[in-house]
Amino acid sequence: MANNSVGNTGRVLWAGLRALLVLTVITGVLYPLAVTGIAQLAFPGKANGSEIESGGEVVGSELIGQTYNLPLKDGEETAAPDLKWFQPRPSNGLGTNSVNTQYQLILSGATNRSGDNEDLITWVKDAKAAVIKDNSTADYKVKPSDVPADAVTSSGSGLDPHISPEYAKLQVHRIAEKNHLTVQQVDKLVADHTDDRILGFIGEPRVNVLKLNIALKELTRG
Repeated sequence: MANNSVGNTGRVLWAGLRALLVLTVITGVLYPLAVTGIAQLAFPGKANGSEIESGGEVVGSELIGQTYNLPLKDGEETAAPDLKWFQPRPSNGLGTNSVNTQYQLILSGATNRSGDNEDLITWVKDAKAAVIKDNSTADYKVKPSDVPADAVTSSGSGLDPHISPEYAKLQVHRIAEKNHLTVQQVDKLVADHTDDRILGFIGEPRVNVLKLNIALKELTRG
C-alpha cells in the first residue's frame, strides 16, 4: 500500500509539473509572441507606444504628456516654463510640494487631496495667478474667470497629454507675441489641432499639446 501511495503521489506531481511546463510555454511564450506579432502587423504605431516623430526623430508619445521648460539654473529646484510653447496642464500638484512635476511615468496617479485641502487650495490659487500673469500680454489681459479648471489641476493619471480647447485658446496671445506670429495664425493652429468628442458623444473636445507644439515649430520655421 505504501508503494502504491508513493507511486500515485509521484504520478500526480509529474502530471502537475508537465501541466505547469506546457501552460508556461503556451501562456508565457507562445501567446505573448503571437499577440505581439499580430499587433506589429495590424497597428505597429500603437503597438510601439504611439510615438510621435519630428525632424526625423522621436520626440514623445501622443499618450503621455511632457513639460516644455527652460533649462534649470543654478539654485533652482523647479524649471520655469518656456513661454514660447503651449503649456500642458499641471502634473500631480503644483509648486515645490508637487508629487510629479516632470510627467515621470513611475509617479503616475492623482494627488488624492480633497477639494477643501489647504495645500491643494494654495496650489490652485498660485497656479491661477501664474496662468493669468504668464498669458497676459500688452494688448490682452487674462481675467480670473477665463482660466479653465485644467489649467490649474492635474488629471487623474497626472500624465494627460491633452488640454482643453479653452486652455489652448487662453495661450494664443502669448504664443503669438513670443513667436512673432499673428493671433489669427495661432488661433487657426489651435482650431486645426482640436479633436472632437470620440464618436461625437464620448469624452470632451481636446488638444494634444505635443502635436500642437510640433505644428507651432513648423509654422515658425515657415
